[in-house]
Amino acid sequence: NLTAIREPGEMLRKHLLDYDDVASDQRKVIYEQRNELLEATDVSETLAGIRSDAVEGICQKHVPENSIDEQWDLEGLERALETDLGIKVDVKRHVEGKEEVPATAIWAGVQSDVERHFREKEAMVGGEVMRQLERHVLLSVLDGQWKDHLASMDYLRQGIHLRGYAQKQPKQEYKREAFELFGQLLDSVKNDVTKVLMTVRVQS
Repeated sequence: NLTAIREPGEMLRKHLLDYDDVASDQRKVIYEQRNELLEATDVSETLAGIRSDAVEGICQKHVPENSIDEQWDLEGLERALETDLGIKVDVKRHVEGKEEVPATAIWAGVQSDVERHFREKEAMVGGEVMRQLERHVLLSVLDGQWKDHLASMDYLRQGIHLRGYAQKQPKQEYKREAFELFGQLLDSVKNDVTKVLMTVRVQS
């Protein structure tokens, strides 16, 4: 069910910090996900969750949770959706003529807009083609991001001994930063997969 890609939370945090060999542990998690991907024929449910997470992240940046309208950047949200996902969304219509609209209601409206756009694209290319495309894109993005992540881990490992001079515990600092990098890896996978599938053009 590809849970590590979607939920790198407390379970994964504990899992990663329980072991000394952090890189090996991360590799185990990624390869388990990759094997599940190779065996799966339909990852649309996982992709729907990934898409939802990515859209929520974009919304959160411009319309923070529990914020008031003076803190909102609706135009910025519209620009981000067009830049990151290739879709034009009239976000303002979700608040016009309404009083005390919660931030999460705007998120829900945007999620609905994005999902409708995706369904229209799926109808154009066909469900079977989209299922193959989802699996291929998720696998290729995961592989590419994993290679970049390994390079970042090497860079971190090479410089971590310098932390000892700053009265920090290098081992603990390495574990903490390695976990942060792993979280960034999973976020990048979600965002890149969503962007590719939302903007891809399939030619017959």
